[in-house]
Amino acid sequence: MELVAQDLWKYYGERAVVQGVNLSLQPGQVLGLLGPNGAGKTTTFGMLYGAVIPSRGFVQIGAYNVHRQGRQARQILGVVTQEDNLDPDFTVLENLVFFAHHYRITGRPAQRRAWELLEQAGLTEYAHQRVEVLSGGLKRRLVLARALVHHPKIVFLDEPTTGLDPDARQEFWRRISLLKQAGCSVLLTTHYMDEAQRLSDRLLLLQKGVIVDQGAPAELIQRIIGAEVAELEGVEIDAVQSLAEQAGVWWRRLGQGFVVSLPAQDSALWQALQAMNSTRLSRRQANLEDVFLRLTGQELVD
Repeated sequence: MELVAQDLWKYYGERAVVQGVNLSLQPGQVLGLLGPNGAGKTTTFGMLYGAVIPSRGFVQIGAYNVHRQGRQARQILGVVTQEDNLDPDFTVLENLVFFAHHYRITGRPAQRRAWELLEQAGLTEYAHQRVEVLSGGLKRRLVLARALVHHPKIVFLDEPTTGLDPDARQEFWRRISLLKQAGCSVLLTTHYMDEAQRLSDRLLLLQKGVIVDQGAPAELIQRIIGAEVAELEGVEIDAVQSLAEQAGVWWRRLGQGFVVSLPAQDSALWQALQAMNSTRLSRRQANLEDVFLRLTGQELVD
């Protein structure tokens, strides 16, 4: 089922935090919203599933306008927010069973669906325990399972792995991939470059509420940066600028040093950088962090 957003704006007072966002999400696709804190990701996310009313524009999911036909739209949406918001008074199983009631799934069907989801999430051994015994990663699994209780067609994930350790993040990524394989569409907000690059079929890059570019992760990197960059420290800015301008490549400050894009199949610039007697010099594959730095002058994580 396709999701389409047209000309979304959101004002708080006179300040526009989202400006003219247009996007579409196709069935079975993972669409990532990428940007630093304050870029408008969470506000855009909220407008897309109906929690935030846009100042202008609309969101359509299949035949339903999300803000005018919210009840119908919610029947085909699953949402995972940044907060776990699980009920501490219920067991792990009860959290799923009682949430199913919101979608008129009760009795034995609710029990069957809850056990099915617990098995998929690897949580059956915790079924009769309170949620407080779960680790952060297990709680995120339960929140995702809860969002799937009514077989949604589209799942919204708002920075789902923030605060998780590397193993828990990898496990959550695997579950998102399984959702996609099952034909579910996923809209993902994140400020983690590796997460966005690994999971997303397409990316929208947000800066100050505006989409500054979009495309497949690999296509964005190749088009905007190229294959490789060099990082160096301990040299004068004028020297780096002069070399980059002579080679016709992009460069910027990065931390205590600089990042410089390296032309494909041309070693002259790399050799010139090696001759600069820097205190640190390395080369690596270009990534989405470089893309965002070039487009906005700002790193993804401030």
